[in-house]
Amino acid sequence: MSRGAQQSTRNLIDQQLNNQNQLLSQTSQQGTQDRSLLMPAIQNLLNSPGYSPAEQSAITQQGMGSARTAYDALNQAAQNQAARTNNGAASGAITAQLGRQQADNLSQQARQNQISFANQKLNQQLAGLNSLGQTYGVDTNLLGHAMGVPSTLLGARATASGGSTLSGLGGLFGGLGNVGSLLF
Repeated sequence: MSRGAQQSTRNLIDQQLNNQNQLLSQTSQQGTQDRSLLMPAIQNLLNSPGYSPAEQSAITQQGMGSARTAYDALNQAAQNQAARTNNGAASGAITAQLGRQQADNLSQQARQNQISFANQKLNQQLAGLNSLGQTYGVDTNLLGHAMGVPSTLLGARATASGGSTLSGLGGLFGGLGNVGSLLF
């Protein structure tokens, strides 16, 4: 290759590397802007208490109300049978059994509510962590462009200069300096 052709090849490759570095810089700036907009929402998820006290109260009341309604219906049926048969002796044992069942159902409902409340808090915090990871994660598309095109150009640049590929890595690492801000 003649000296003129080598210089022309180096100039074109340098121009392409400069374009790539500029693209990386613009992408880094856009990522910084995007992160600054997303961070308040992510912080809210990370610090989420789960359901609010009002939501927890509503969930508890609804669950406990359902359990009480079933007990009340069975208790009323036992009282109706005692009145119908004019035999109140059995209603005491039935009422006691229903009371034990109601207490068991209410405790199960309370336990399930607490598990649900804890799961909601955990799910919101996990969503925050996932969002945080995606926000600061590696943009594989960006790195694909950064590593694919420039590395090919660097090899051609080194060949055109008659030097080693390592001597041309300065342009690549100069451009990737901006990518580091995406990662941290």
